[in-house]
Formats: sequence, structure tokens, C-alpha cells
Amino acid sequence: MLLLRAVTGRRLPLPLPRRGWSRTGAARFAAGSPGPGGTGRAAPVLAALLGLGAVLAYGDRRRRTAQAAQAPRYPRYTREEVGRHRSPQDRVWVTHGTEVFDVTDFVELHPGGADKILLAAGGALEPFWALYAVHSQPHVLELLREYKVGELSPEEAPPATAATGDPFAGDPPRHPGLRVNSQKPFNAEPPAELLAERFLTPNELFFTRNHLPVPAVDPGSYRLRVEGPGGRALSLSLPELRSRFPKHEVTATLQCAGNRRAEMSQVRPVKGLPWDIGAISTARWGGARLRDVLLHAGFEEEREGEWHVCFEGLDADAGGAPYGASIPYGRAVSPAADVLLAYEMNGEELPRDHGFPVRVVVPGVVGARSVKWLRRVAVSPAESPSHWQQNDYKGFSPCVDWDTVDYKTAPAIQELPVQSAITHPRPGAAVPAGELTVKGYAWSGGGRPVVRVDVSLDGGRTWRVARLAGERPPPQRAWAWVLWELQAPVAAGAELEIVCKAVDGSYNVQPDSVAPIWNLRGVLSNAWHRVRVSVRD
Repeated sequence: MLLLRAVTGRRLPLPLPRRGWSRTGAARFAAGSPGPGGTGRAAPVLAALLGLGAVLAYGDRRRRTAQAAQAPRYPRYTREEVGRHRSPQDRVWVTHGTEVFDVTDFVELHPGGADKILLAAGGALEPFWALYAVHSQPHVLELLREYKVGELSPEEAPPATAATGDPFAGDPPRHPGLRVNSQKPFNAEPPAELLAERFLTPNELFFTRNHLPVPAVDPGSYRLRVEGPGGRALSLSLPELRSRFPKHEVTATLQCAGNRRAEMSQVRPVKGLPWDIGAISTARWGGARLRDVLLHAGFEEEREGEWHVCFEGLDADAGGAPYGASIPYGRAVSPAADVLLAYEMNGEELPRDHGFPVRVVVPGVVGARSVKWLRRVAVSPAESPSHWQQNDYKGFSPCVDWDTVDYKTAPAIQELPVQSAITHPRPGAAVPAGELTVKGYAWSGGGRPVVRVDVSLDGGRTWRVARLAGERPPPQRAWAWVLWELQAPVAAGAELEIVCKAVDGSYNVQPDSVAPIWNLRGVLSNAWHRVRVSVRD
């Protein structure tokens, strides 16, 4: 009943919290002395801070006094001071606007789980609240203010802009919930616990893989050049790309070749960013078919011999060399391949980090070929000469090391192998006895559908079949992941090793361990995913 009242917005009687007022100890109303108007007694509070369907519930207020209506004078803190409070041990502080709140006593009561609320610890609530409409209700902020312990100092301002000599100074702002693997260039993944919350990944939480600084592109002067043998060339403005070609939409998952690289690093060191399970995301893309543009430019539907379509981006290194990649010509012109020159992402114009104003989206293929900030498309008898096509994103035997590797001996990665991962619970979690819910994602390259996900709670000795959710794709065009879920009873005191493995429509299945697929770049990491948790007594 309390939860229902909170969701429907009905006001509940509220207890006055106790607050301490020292700048150092830090305004701990649960353990400190009563503040102005307080009685020294506080009931537990459920505040809607993060997560789907987060709600607020309060016990009865014993009494209100005239003094309680008076606005107290709060201490002031810097953002740096707030940022020191990121765990229950150090107290969990958050900000909203210019106000500071201590929400420590709420963390374990959060209906969406403590892990979600801790995403905002030490920082601002606004980026997280924006993800869920429940937080737009006026009473939510009013109730949150019962946790107020301070104000931000008046001199606080947004972080200073980086020096103009920094090539990354013009990069766009990012969502603070992203788990950053490198700042320059920026590479980050969504928190694992949010990955399977929605079928479509919100734009601001879509994983970001940048190789170079984000270019600043003027859409008014932007031109896309399409070239090929015999001097054929076509130049398109953004309005022309939108108006000359039918808009096509496709829901597709993009995955970095290095997704789950961190697991390979546990076997032997590898070279590359330490991606966890979040270098994968799904969006609804809109744009012109690459096929339509190539045919309009005069290229044939079929060409004899080996041909490729090469892409160049507007992002470039200090020497002016752009990021580049290529795909086979047959895939580029196939009506069933759904390759896009995309200008929309989840119904909005492309964000800067994801290729504004135009990017390539190659469904079913490693994300490295979906070139962002596209400036040039070229039909060529050879693959792209780019470093990232010729000397990166290739797989090798576990016996190959940096002294013996020869990139010319391996093909460039195109379609990716079958993949799955567990997003909930998280490794090391202590879960309650009773019914355990296990969640995750599964996907396979080349448009192959995931037909089954097997889950084990005992390290692979026994198995159960998970329930699959997601859009039903056309045959051989399963471009998007499926989300899966399993409920199973667990006994108090048990130690669980949860394992998942996916099977695709060609009956490809994930290997059971990392060591046999280890490679020096840590790519194509798709072994069974394992998560160990304990069951609370």
C-alpha cells in the first residue's frame, strides 16, 4: 500500500530526519544530533532516485512544529567534498540543482537495487532522473528534500573548458553513468546492471568507441562524397541525403570486437581497452540504404571479381589520417543486408559521439566497420588501406605473440560469433534466498537469430533454458539482440556459479572457456559468461 501511494503521488505523513551539521562529519541525520525542528526520531524513507519504478514511502510524522516550517541554514560544500561520499562507509551523497542530500540510509531499501542508486553517488542526480519519467512528478523532489544536508558553494561552477591546444577539448559532454575505459579518446560502456533494462539502449547510455577526437561538423556545409572507378563521383548534402532517398529503419545491435576483453586479460595480458560486458548496445537506426545511394551513383548491383566499399570518417589523427574501414561490395548492395547511411538514432538525430551528422551502420558486423562522421564512400578493388582494417581487428591463435604476429595472414573481422552475458546479478553480489532472477543479453553476427540461452547455477553441471524476449526478426535478418531471463529457487547459504551460453540459428554455441580462444588483442571474447554470487542466510 505504501508503494502504491508513492507511485500515485499521494502525500504521506513524513518524519523529520535527524541531521548533523558539521562540515567534516558530514551532516549525517541518521546518526547525528537533531537539527532545527527535528524530534530526533526518523522513520525509514524510500526515495525514488534511480531505476525503473523507483518509489518513495514514508512512515507517520509524529508532529509538526512551527520551527519545522522555517527554512534551516544549511552548510555549504564544494563538488569535490560531495564527491568524497560515494559509498555507505563514507556516506552516500548526491546533488540536485544546488542542493546536497545524504541518502545513505535509503541505499539498501531502494526497490531497484543498491547498485543502481550508487551510480549517482558523489555526483548529480539529474542525468539519472532524466532516464525515468517517474522523477518528473513534483512530489518526488519535495520528498527528496527531507534528506537535504547542505548547499553547493556559490562559487561552484561547471568544470573549466580544457585548453584550446587539446585536440579533445571540443568533445561533447557525456552521461556520468557511463563506465569510462579511456578519456582521450573517449571510450565507455553502460553499467552492466542497466544493459538489459530496455530493449533499445538510450542514446546517452549507448556504448561509445572513439579512436580519435570527436569532429565538430557543421551540418549546413556537410557533404558526403561517393566515388568509384572511372571517375564516378556523387556529392550529397545532408538535406539531399534525406530527400533523395527513401528513409529506411532497422533495429540493430552494435558490438565492439573487444567486448568482454577484461576476461581474456585474466588468462594472459592483452593489448586493448579493458571492456567488461557493456561494449554492446542496440538502437533503432534511420537513414538511407547504402544500396540505394550506390545504385543512384551509377554502380552496378553485381560486379565481377573482388570489390569492396571503403568508408572514411571526418575524425583524423594529428597527421590528418582519417579513421577508415571497409565491407565487401556484395554486402553493401544487398537488399537483405540493410546497410544504412544513418542520420537518426532512436528517433533523434545522431548524437555527436555516435557519428553526427551521418554514420554507416552495418548490421550483423563488428562495430569497427560502422564508420562514424562519414565523409567518403569509395568503391574499390581492394579493402580499405586504413590501419584499423589492415593492422587491427583481426583474430589470431593463442600461440601468436607480438614477436611473431603478421597481420597480413589474417582476414579482417566482419561477422561476429554468437555471444551472451549475464547482466544481473553482478559478480560478488549477496542475493536473498528464495526465487532468484537472472537476466542477460544474447546476440549473434550475420543476422543469425539466437534460438536458445542455457543457464546453469552450478558452474555448468546442470542447465535450465531461459525465457527469450525481443522483436521477432525476418529470417536471416536478426540484427538485434534478445534479452533473456530465468527464475530459479536458491537456498540460503549457497554459493552459486551462474553460467550462460547462447545457441544461434546455425547451432553455433559459445566455447566453455577463455584460454582456447585467447588472442593477443583480446578480440572475439565469447566464452561462457560466469558470475559468482552468494545466497544470504
